[in-house]
Amino acid sequence: MRMVPFSRKQMRVLSWWCKTSKQKDKLAVICDGAVRSGKTVCMGISFMMWAFASFDKRSFAICGKTIRGIRRNLIVDLIPILKEMGFTVTERLSQNMLELSMHGRTNRFYLFGGRDEASASLIQGVTLAGLLLDEVALMPRSFVEQAIARCSITGAKLWFNCNPEHPQHWFYREWVLKAGEKNALYLHFTMDDNPSLSAETKERYKNLFSGTFYERFVEGKWVAAEGLIYPFAAELACHVPDVAFAEYAVSCDYGTINPASFGLWGKHESTWYRIDEYYYASRETGTQRTDEEHYAQLDKLCEGRKISTVTVDPSAASFIQTIQRHGRFRVIPAKNTVVDGIRETSNALKSRKIKICRNCTDTIREFGLYRWQDDSTKDMPVKENDHAMDDIRYFVSTILAVEPPTNVFAFAVTRR
Repeated sequence: MRMVPFSRKQMRVLSWWCKTSKQKDKLAVICDGAVRSGKTVCMGISFMMWAFASFDKRSFAICGKTIRGIRRNLIVDLIPILKEMGFTVTERLSQNMLELSMHGRTNRFYLFGGRDEASASLIQGVTLAGLLLDEVALMPRSFVEQAIARCSITGAKLWFNCNPEHPQHWFYREWVLKAGEKNALYLHFTMDDNPSLSAETKERYKNLFSGTFYERFVEGKWVAAEGLIYPFAAELACHVPDVAFAEYAVSCDYGTINPASFGLWGKHESTWYRIDEYYYASRETGTQRTDEEHYAQLDKLCEGRKISTVTVDPSAASFIQTIQRHGRFRVIPAKNTVVDGIRETSNALKSRKIKICRNCTDTIREFGLYRWQDDSTKDMPVKENDHAMDDIRYFVSTILAVEPPTNVFAFAVTRR
């Protein structure tokens, strides 16, 4: 394991609660800022160390948007580090709980997912001595406030970690801007605060984002989304490559009154090319098409090719049934998380994991029109000129499944 010293800001996260720290009486710590800035696992280590320095036989909570996400983003990296430090770690998967022991002390750490408003009921009733909320800005306010209310043990502390969202976000307004009123230590992170990142890695991440996502995830700013969503996309258009594609797939945004947009994708080496499209706007033609007529166009688009997957707007139940009834294509409902999907699509375009061919003229036209709503209270695209944009997003989120790499931290510790 390569040894990397902690940065000054990471050391503040690790030690703010210690008896010799000037911040030891703070109720909470808030860490926000850029992606890959070294705050997540560092907070996890510090949270566990504080829990064992302060309590024995108590319960704590580690929360993420989903339990699967918190395992992937934090727990997988954290467990080997804790074992290296001398902790005995028992993972009870059926209970979504980690039991940690060291020097005769044992504490329990429960994992909770704060996906939606209904999630608040999951954490009701538990009594906690401390709480770590990873990516707190992605969780509903009702869940976060219910989790905070469970921390009723004397000496309990709160740990918040997130990447920035829009400046009207409730967490930014109620916690970041009011950190002093809340008796919280606020620390803002940049990529330079993570000593494990090389200059080449930092540059790669800077090249992955543009516009609002660049300001939020690279510069770490709480800014409103505005302007074109993919301002760079038209410049990346290419000709259909004269190659033998290894695989074909289709993505569909289905519409009867609204336009229908289907994209045919061909994979060559590590890149998926949008090599052809079907785009039908009934308002322009004056004629609506049935499910069977749209299916006939799908069949024509794929003619002579073996298609691995057709992913379809999950709300288009009747069209999905039509495809299934014909039995030619394997169809799956698309993942439809709008803002996450837009970010993943932006990454895929910038990293050349997908390329749009110039013959897909309706797609290129929509790239020049697809923009954010003029509303600083939420991130949503204008619901116009978005049909090819939606089918591309379905493709990326469901078939390409872009995943960010996992953070890796290394350090030395003396066992006692």
